[in-house]
Amino acid sequence: MTSMIRSQFLFRRACSARCVATQATKMPVLGIRRETINPWERRAPLSPHHVGRLVKSGVKVIVQPSNRRAYPAEMYTNFGAKMQESLDECSVIMGVKTAPIDMLLPNKTYCFFSHTIKAQADNMQLLDAMLARNIRLIDYEKMVNDQGQRVVAFGKYAGVAGMIDILHGLGLRLLALGHHTPFLHIGLAHNYRCTANAEQAIRDAGYEISLGLMPESIGPLTFVFTGTGNVSQGAQEVFQELPYEYIEPHHLPTVAQHGSRKKLYACVVSREDHLYKKVGGGFDAEEYENHPELYASSFSTKIAQYATVLINGIYWDPNAPKLISIPDAKMLLQPSNQPWLPEGVGEPSLPHRLLAICDISADPGGSIEFMNECTTIEKPFCLYDADENKSTENFSGPGVLVCSIDNMPTQLPQEATDFFGDKLFPYVSEMLKSDATQSFDAFDCDKVVKDAVICSNGSLTPNFEYITDLRKKSRSRHKVGPATDSHPSKKVLVLGAGYVSLPLVEYLSRDEHLNITVADQASVMQNEASKISSKFDNVSPLVLDISENAEALDNMVAEHDVVVSLLPYALHPQVATSCIKHKTNMVTSSYVSDELWALDQAARDSGVTMVNEVGLDPGIDHLLALQCFHDVKEKGGTVKSFVSYCGGLPAPEDSENPLRYKFSWSPWGVLRNARSAARYLMNNKVVDVPEGGAVLDARQDIDFLPGFNLEGIPNRDSTKYAVPYGIESAHTILRGTLRFKGYCEAMKGLSKLDMINEEPHSYLHPLGPELTWRDYICTLLGKPHDILPDALKDALYERLEYNKQQFQTIMNLGLLENQPIEKKDTPLATLSHYLGKRLSYGSNERDLVILRHEIAVERADKGMEQRSISLVVYGDPNGYSAMAKCVGYPAAIATKMVLEGEIQEKGIVTPLVPEIYRPMLHRLACEGISANETVSMLEYIP
Repeated sequence: MTSMIRSQFLFRRACSARCVATQATKMPVLGIRRETINPWERRAPLSPHHVGRLVKSGVKVIVQPSNRRAYPAEMYTNFGAKMQESLDECSVIMGVKTAPIDMLLPNKTYCFFSHTIKAQADNMQLLDAMLARNIRLIDYEKMVNDQGQRVVAFGKYAGVAGMIDILHGLGLRLLALGHHTPFLHIGLAHNYRCTANAEQAIRDAGYEISLGLMPESIGPLTFVFTGTGNVSQGAQEVFQELPYEYIEPHHLPTVAQHGSRKKLYACVVSREDHLYKKVGGGFDAEEYENHPELYASSFSTKIAQYATVLINGIYWDPNAPKLISIPDAKMLLQPSNQPWLPEGVGEPSLPHRLLAICDISADPGGSIEFMNECTTIEKPFCLYDADENKSTENFSGPGVLVCSIDNMPTQLPQEATDFFGDKLFPYVSEMLKSDATQSFDAFDCDKVVKDAVICSNGSLTPNFEYITDLRKKSRSRHKVGPATDSHPSKKVLVLGAGYVSLPLVEYLSRDEHLNITVADQASVMQNEASKISSKFDNVSPLVLDISENAEALDNMVAEHDVVVSLLPYALHPQVATSCIKHKTNMVTSSYVSDELWALDQAARDSGVTMVNEVGLDPGIDHLLALQCFHDVKEKGGTVKSFVSYCGGLPAPEDSENPLRYKFSWSPWGVLRNARSAARYLMNNKVVDVPEGGAVLDARQDIDFLPGFNLEGIPNRDSTKYAVPYGIESAHTILRGTLRFKGYCEAMKGLSKLDMINEEPHSYLHPLGPELTWRDYICTLLGKPHDILPDALKDALYERLEYNKQQFQTIMNLGLLENQPIEKKDTPLATLSHYLGKRLSYGSNERDLVILRHEIAVERADKGMEQRSISLVVYGDPNGYSAMAKCVGYPAAIATKMVLEGEIQEKGIVTPLVPEIYRPMLHRLACEGISANETVSMLEYIP
């Protein structure tokens, strides 16, 4: 006796026995509810034929009327069903998709796909309503056999419809990219009366492909199928109507380059093909089932980068690794280099290999992480732009086409209903035993059915009590906002309300789902943080001095999702330590100090992302340089020299002062750099510049952008960038700072007077006696405070070695005046405080940022060229300064990328990879910050 015959026999026997037992009372009553979730849902859990068999077995079947249902009402009534609106007399009510909360009848058993088993936020209100109304819920998705395989599913027809749809979408996407293909004549699944009609259209397209009529410039096409279950099998049945060849995963790279245009390639990928244990490697299926969190996936690098179309139909556990993460997508959707394919104006190459994804699993944020919202039958496709991390309803433009319809089988409603009903029918008699008013323990039915009961008697059943924990975890991941919110609120803590914080806060505040706290010390609070917060509804000010109150810092860090530190770099390690402790991500615009690098492993162990060097310099300079280097290498070239200068300056019309400089943020760092050491590589020789002011003697006249009168000095250690930049082949690496000519000479005068010394000076102790600048200069020169003015000038002139410009600098900065000093303990801090006020920008003045990369390149043909990248940004007197924009916006963009999962690497992160610098540059351009690049030929130098 076959299993099907046996199941039918058991069903008849159970129904007959029940009928005999209930003749004195009443026959079992089954209700089939009307589907209301959307206009396209035309399926039913049982077909008229299935209903007829139930009626013959003594079951009363009530069907709610629906003109939308694929099988008309007459067919159900012809088979003995009663058509009526009320389902009150039904003990068991069946549907396909979720029922409206206001239509749920208490004390009933409902059977449908609830989409609650992963604590899906959108359906938690439904689950709560069923608990409150004493409803027993049987979820088809959890009806599994002893091997854990689902016994009731639409899976095959999800695969069939999905495959038809993505072939249609592929034709439209290729057309938008400049290619007519046979796929263009394949329609959407719902346009066909039945699968056979669709398959005929697909066979016609396959015939054209077999004749070699595919455009040559698109290369071979490879379809990757994940899993071997019903979904995958259904999709493959459709695919096999085309000319095809199956290949193993390890053949993907070869096919991508040498495959034929007269057929399509298919690769079925199983778990062992891409999953591996994080520690020790290897794959153990049983261990993975029980502990998926121990495993990682190489799918994006080993499989997806060679795929043209991905058909994804696997079940995804929230603890399992994703097939394609958001950062993976940024890597996969980079421009591809395929020199073996023809390319021209009329035959364009593809922007990247991966063109389309059919995510039949339809699990937002699941195995395909960036798929955060399902598409619909009305709008079946979206184009995901990885650089923008956004989806649009287009076929043209950058990105990968995504189809992820969560009710895919309803496009073929009659076939899907028949298929599903055949799977469900053997279990209907067991479901009819359910009485929701009785205890769950008293529900004596087949294990397949009982194990699929999600809730009963107002509680989750033992198998599904974990949902409560999942809901708690979901809330903890979003420290603000209810778990049922599809866009949960997140919190950002901005430490520092200084010069660059306003554009950062403004950028973040555009997202209404972000709550931003701007914290600064009390002395600055009223002047800065309060002003910033008053401009935006979702921004709050806070008094916080982290050097005085570490506990308050800890408390605030624990309450936020990410911390942006705009504090002096020396304070970053303290902030980082707190972030590691509370597992809160962190962003800074500063260089990574040795102290911060020392926390890298601790951050990794804690699962914390710490993004650094996302300002101007460092920051935008990295992004532009790496973009160029990547392009050079893609074309087979080699970087021979890299010279980069960057500087924040006053606009030329506002630069008339002794330093030719003004301050749009703290002068401390600018002054300190005048005494810092430097190192660079020049013609294969390492040049060391000692600290103490020697860097001012290493100045160079700058001849680029001749409209500006510029000079440059080396900045820090340039040689350490050879490896992270990937330019070990360069004979020259120099990163420097730009100033207007005359700056270095003026700074030398201050240095000669020891006014940029970082050591404490007894005369500058904040609690010491009052002191004027004139008195302090007398002290530095070893002269009495009552010295005659002309004698003081003579002594100063002598100390400055009779350098007229340096002398005029001291005079014009007011340092010989009897103005009281605000003492800050050290000469550097005191002068910094003074110049920050004296050389600040006026109300109608503006600043300027200049960044220049000069990169000598040896091309693949041994020719030499120079690529010159220039970024010039002016500040707005009535808006943001250029420096504020060029530091604040990159930091804000990086913060958003962390919040939205675009940056997921743990530990210390810098923006040196395409997945970070490409989207950052694109978004900076949207804020008006973009560079120009010119290329000129150079004489070959061996």
